[in-house]
Amino acid sequence: MTAVPAPLALSMGEPAGVGPEVISRAWAALKGEGPVFAVIGDAALLRLQGQPVESVLALADASAVFGRAIPVLNNRLPGPVTPGRPETANAGAVANWIEQAVNLALSGEASGIVTAPIAKAPLYAAGFRFPGHTEFIAELTADVPFAGTRGPVMMLTARDLRACLVTIHAPLAEVPELVTADRVCRTARVVHEAMKRDFGIPAPRLALAALNPHAGESGSIGLEEIAVLIPAAAALRAEGIAITDPRPADTLFHDEARTTYDAVLCLYHDQALIPVKTLDFWGGVNTTLGLPVIRTSPDHGTGFDIAGKGVARADSLIAAIRLAGVMAVARASK
Repeated sequence: MTAVPAPLALSMGEPAGVGPEVISRAWAALKGEGPVFAVIGDAALLRLQGQPVESVLALADASAVFGRAIPVLNNRLPGPVTPGRPETANAGAVANWIEQAVNLALSGEASGIVTAPIAKAPLYAAGFRFPGHTEFIAELTADVPFAGTRGPVMMLTARDLRACLVTIHAPLAEVPELVTADRVCRTARVVHEAMKRDFGIPAPRLALAALNPHAGESGSIGLEEIAVLIPAAAALRAEGIAITDPRPADTLFHDEARTTYDAVLCLYHDQALIPVKTLDFWGGVNTTLGLPVIRTSPDHGTGFDIAGKGVARADSLIAAIRLAGVMAVARASK
């Protein structure tokens, strides 16, 4: 099995979604090779998925169990579960599973966190005040010392592409105002440090995507490259960060172009997500950079429309678990 410093903690996510199904399939795919993980969630719900399940008292016990059953730190749900129908009564447990995973990672009992998808509506109805996983985990780790530029920065991966977002869920009309030199520089610092710390790349090469077509064509198709992006890239290079000037996005993602950089900074959501999903629609991974803990997640939602039907694919979760294992080994080697 892949050696990691400690097992990974996998929070079950929304119990009425596809999380329990894809966790079961991911364990079946990884039980012979790892990385070892333990699920934080409801053991009874996992048993319904048809794979062997074994409750463990501590995360350290997962390694002895993993080859024969899904290890679970059992935290029972207070309410019933009907596939495709989330219940507000269970939202508190979902949030607690995430918090427990974070605490295990902070204590060193877990080498990283993998989060199955959550449903935001029942969480909000139960009083959850964060936009999603990323912000919640950032808050839970906010007071923990961290030797580096603090994120969170969202990175999407597919095959050999690492696409890092400067802005995320912002209306396209607001993006030009949000893409400031400070935001670009902070994102680049987080990514540069993460490439070294979490991926073992000693001299990371970063590419910067342009905002406008043809990188603005010397200002004739937009001024953001001249006013913001080129000066930001120059300032970063002065700090010792290898980053390109803004490059036209339509030439950044083909096979040959991807060999010229280790990660690319994308300025808005679809600029990153379209190439990621085109390269590997089923196997993309969402990773949070710049936190004291490793966190990965499948790049899909709860799938309420297919939950309980036995058709959900585990490709993305499998990739997320493997990536968390790779990052854990890299951090442990520092």
